[in-house]
Amino acid sequence: MTTTSLTTTTPTSTAATARGLTKTFESTGRGVEVPALRGIDLDIPAGRFTAIMGPSGSGKSTLMHCLAGLDQPTAGAVTVAGQRLDGLADDDLTRFRRDHVGFVFQSFNLLPMLTAEQNIWLPTELAGARRPDLGDRFDQVVDTLGLRDRLTHRPAELSGGQQQRVAVARALVSRPAIVFADEPTGNLDSAASAEVLAFLRRSVRELGQTVVMVTHELEAAAYADDVVILTDGRITARLTEPSPDALVAALKARAA
Repeated sequence: MTTTSLTTTTPTSTAATARGLTKTFESTGRGVEVPALRGIDLDIPAGRFTAIMGPSGSGKSTLMHCLAGLDQPTAGAVTVAGQRLDGLADDDLTRFRRDHVGFVFQSFNLLPMLTAEQNIWLPTELAGARRPDLGDRFDQVVDTLGLRDRLTHRPAELSGGQQQRVAVARALVSRPAIVFADEPTGNLDSAASAEVLAFLRRSVRELGQTVVMVTHELEAAAYADDVVILTDGRITARLTEPSPDALVAALKARAA
C-alpha cells in the first residue's frame, strides 16, 4: 500500500474535521509549555474505520480527546456532525456528546449489577430516549455483535471480549454520528482482540457507522480502512487499507 498526503481530495462526506488544531500542556512546576498537537488538519470520512497511531507521546490520544470534545484545544477548530465544538458551553457540549458521539474505552466501564442488555440501554435511558424508538437498531446491533444469547448475563459472567462487545453495542445503539475507541483491545488477549476489532469493522460495513480508533498495535490498525500516523504532534502519513507490512514501513520511515 502507498502512503498518501492529507492534502489529497477531501471526502464527499466527513464525520469530523480538525483545522489548525494545537494543544499545549504546561509542565508541572516549571511553567514550560509542552506541545502535544502542532497544527493538525484532518478530515475523518463518514462511514469508514479510521485508526490513529504513533509512538508513545506522539499526541494520538490528545487528538482523539479534542476531536471527541473531551478536551479543549489551545487553538484551532473541531467540527463533528456539522457542529463546531469550540464556543459551546459545557452543558451544550455534554448534550452534544450524549446525542451524537459514542465512546469505547480500554476499560469496559460496565456496571456490575446490571445485565448486558441493561448496560447497553443505560446511556440512552439516562438521556431520556425511548426504547421503542431504538428497538430495530438494538436488534441490529446485538445481532451484528453476536450478543443475543448473552443479554441476561452480568459482566462477571462474561469474558473480556464479550464485555467489550457489550461496550461497543452500548456505543452504537443510539446511532451516533461517530464512535471513538481509545485502545479498545488493550485489556484483551489476541483472540478476543481480533474478535472485537472484527465487530468494529462489521459495524462500519453493515451498520454504516463511523469509527475512529486510537491504537499502538499494528495488528489492530490493520483492521482499519484508513490509518493516520502521528509523530511529535504532527500527521506524518496516511494510509488506505494498509497491510501490517505497510504500516511497519511507514512507521520506520517516520522514525528515521
